Amino acid sequence: MTEETNAGKTESAASAAGANEFERESVPESRLKGLGSFVGMYAGEHAAGTEFMIGPLFVTHGVSAFDVLVGLLLGNLMAVLSWRFLCAPIAVRVRQTMYYQLERICGVRLVAVYNVANGLMFCFLAGAMVSVSATAVGIPFRMKMPGLADWLPNSAGWIVAVLAVGAVISVVAARGYDAVARFANIASPWMVLVFLACGIAALPGLGIHSPADFWPVANAVVWTGVPIEGQTQYGFWHVFCFAWFCNLAMHVGMSDLSIFRYARKAGYGYASAAGMFVGHYMAWISAALLYALQLKEDPGNTSVAPGPMAVNIAGLAGAACVIIAGWTTANPTIYRAGLAFQVLFRNWSRFRVTLLAGALATAGAIFPALVMKLLDFVALYGLILMPMGAVIFLDYWVLPKLKLESFYAEKAGIPFHWAAGAAWILTLCFCLVLYAYAGIENFFLFIPAWFIAAALYAGGSVLVQRYSRPEAGL
Repeated sequence: MTEETNAGKTESAASAAGANEFERESVPESRLKGLGSFVGMYAGEHAAGTEFMIGPLFVTHGVSAFDVLVGLLLGNLMAVLSWRFLCAPIAVRVRQTMYYQLERICGVRLVAVYNVANGLMFCFLAGAMVSVSATAVGIPFRMKMPGLADWLPNSAGWIVAVLAVGAVISVVAARGYDAVARFANIASPWMVLVFLACGIAALPGLGIHSPADFWPVANAVVWTGVPIEGQTQYGFWHVFCFAWFCNLAMHVGMSDLSIFRYARKAGYGYASAAGMFVGHYMAWISAALLYALQLKEDPGNTSVAPGPMAVNIAGLAGAACVIIAGWTTANPTIYRAGLAFQVLFRNWSRFRVTLLAGALATAGAIFPALVMKLLDFVALYGLILMPMGAVIFLDYWVLPKLKLESFYAEKAGIPFHWAAGAAWILTLCFCLVLYAYAGIENFFLFIPAWFIAAALYAGGSVLVQRYSRPEAGL
């Protein structure tokens, strides 16, 4: 057996053990993956646990049928195009994680601060998915489900269910990308069918017995345009922007550079459509139908608890779908969080760091408010992380055209690139001012924020590279 073959087997064994995910190097040609791996992962991640929450939340906010059906169609299309033309092209050219690229661009001190924020946001998002699965785990034990207005855990049973689900999800994520992708590919086809079956099964109970019945019932019973008491009114632009921006940190914010670095070509970015139009379209609509049926049967039961809703229409298959759906979404999210924390714990294995991320996600899942306020949280976390995506985009595509150096912090030997830091912090400050004093909701802040971050980074880079004197010259 040749030395090269032995090296290849050693690499494969290390990866299988979760020890080599190329955190600080480019993914080699031998480890690239085919299109099916990404289709399965995106379908599994986005036709998942949180869809049982997001679909009903549009109903609670009084969105109309037109707003949902058309807003989701166009918003999800924009999300797919963002993955394909913003994220994937850089991923397949550099083939490094977002976190390592940011370290080379921003310096180790700045990226450490960013990675703390990034990792925590992903942990909280994964925590919401753990909560979703926990609503199904608790059904056999007659666990009291959290209410729409609950912030704190309402029973010891809820805490135990969350801890059990979180432990399983964390171990799977810690085994690395291969384990995450394998789990998603196995689970996603079955979950998609259960989502579809649940939506179809809810139709007769809502009074929809033929295609001609759908539109009148959809407007009168499901998406009535009237919010539940205590909830704010949402319209078309809320739905459009949320569908586009709910994964803001992953496509425009470039977090999925860590995923698409394994892709053979940039066209694999279209694989995200498997998640957007199956999960963020069909599954959200199906979940809304389940919630509308619950309200029709018991108008006083406004609790958004995915487990009971799915069991009500699909029995044990529905409960199993909710549990596994939470896993398939939380797995890659905790995996991303572990990569973010890796820069802070350089002497820890990635397996150990990912377990830490899973523990934080599980701790957050104990608090129901994390999932009951999911629409607001998702918009906020994307907005916080997005400016660094603009920095990466500018650094790769624009700075060379301005005859400036990409990966400047690495080449100049500086630990804190203040142009990148200013782009991030000042953009967030600007958004805070618009939100607090102009009354602009966080759903609508992304587009101006991206251009502000891009302009700040470009201008700051000109000042730093042409007029400053770094510690180490280029």
